[in-house]
Parts: sequence; structure tokens; C-alpha cells
Amino acid sequence: MLVLLPPSEGKALGSRGAPLDLDQLSFPELTSTRRTVADALVEASARPDALAVLDAPKGAADRVAANTELWAAPTLRAADLYTGVLYDALDLASLDTTARRRAGRRLVVVSALFGALRPSDRVPSYRLSMGVDLPGVGPLARAWRQPLGDVLPAAAGRGVVVDMRSSTYAAAWKPSGALAERTVAVHVVRDGPGGRTAVSHMAKHTRGLVTRELLAAGGDPSTAEELVEVLAGAFSVSIDEARPGRTRRLEVVEPG
Repeated sequence: MLVLLPPSEGKALGSRGAPLDLDQLSFPELTSTRRTVADALVEASARPDALAVLDAPKGAADRVAANTELWAAPTLRAADLYTGVLYDALDLASLDTTARRRAGRRLVVVSALFGALRPSDRVPSYRLSMGVDLPGVGPLARAWRQPLGDVLPAAAGRGVVVDMRSSTYAAAWKPSGALAERTVAVHVVRDGPGGRTAVSHMAKHTRGLVTRELLAAGGDPSTAEELVEVLAGAFSVSIDEARPGRTRRLEVVEPG
């Protein structure tokens, strides 16, 4: 099983970690693209109009300025870097040893800067979104599409792919063919008098809880139906019908 997570805008700051070493990261096939994007980000972050170029609010000015020190900044594990609603609910640090080992094998964070990261990968804090058109690189989702397409299918193997990403990050890679048929996109909904409605911001919280359950429950589902069985004990879930070459939609009702 492979679980694809989005990053978070909120990130912890490293204090004593060694500087970034791209050669030590998972998915070495991505090194060339990582270096290109990182160099372009450093250059763009030094521009007078950096906030506009990186589509960042004024409140993120310090984080954007810190991008200029990307190559020298201290690093920390991706498991500790990403903060926010999803990662608070996931709470990797509180899982038992076995579940944390599963996280190391199963979780991949899709990143605008690094493409794909495992929890143990050490990287610096940064400010960059997949929706940015980065000078010298172009739209990042397009730039990552082929590189991610070269590594993520192999990472998925024959298991089910659980896609927790937002649409912005899902645009960077979409499975196709038989792999798409083993991919489940998680949508959080709320039951109400008028039927089910989509949940927006707090959907991240539920996705974090679902990810935690997949790590804690054990088992290794290889089909969407097996995935539903794993989750059904903790959540109200439903899945649409299988269609050739299409990703399936898994609806998780927001816990009450």
C-alpha cells in the first residue's frame, strides 16, 4: 500500500540538522529536477517581487526570504517538518514502533520542491506551493509530472494507492491504466438532512485520522475492497463502482 499525502503550508524549523544533501534523499531519480527547482526557488525568493512570484501572502515574507538560504539551512526529517491539521491528526510520533515502520514504507509526501519524500528524508523548511509558475522552471505540477510518473508506480508496487492529496498536488501525477484501478481518492463528506455534502478545511483532519488508522490497523490491502474493510471498523465509508482505467472515489463520513 502507498499513501500519498499533501505537504502543509505550516512547517517546523530545523535548528541543528546538517544542510540539505540531495543525494541522501529517497527516490534518487528525482535529484536532477530537485536541484533545478531548488536553485530556481532560491533565485526567485531573492527578487523584490518574490511574494507575488511565489503567490505567497505578506505574512509569509520571512519564510520566503528564508528560501534564499535553502542550501545552508538546517534540515529535519519530513516526519517532523510538516505541521498543520492533517499532520496533527496523524500524529506520527505517538504511533507505536510497528506503525511507525509502516509509515516509513507506506507514506509519501508529494512536495512542490522535492517531488516525493519519505518520512525519514531530511530537508529544510521552505515556502513553495505546487500551484506556482516558477521562473526558470514553469508550472511546477507540469515540471514534476514525468519525474513522479517514473518513480511512484514502482513505489506503489502491486498494492492499493490511497490518495489524500488536494487537487493542486494531485495535478503533479495521476495514475493511469491498471494502477488507476488500484487507486482510491479519499473524499470527506458530512451526512445531513439534505444528504451528503463535501467537507472543506476540516477534511484535512479526517484524512489525517484515516492515514493514522491505516498505519495502526496493520494488514496490507491490495484492492479497494480490502481497503474499505480495514477502515470500516473506525469510519463510515463507501466506495463507487470500479471502472476500467479510472481512479475510485472513497467517501469517508466526517466523524461526529
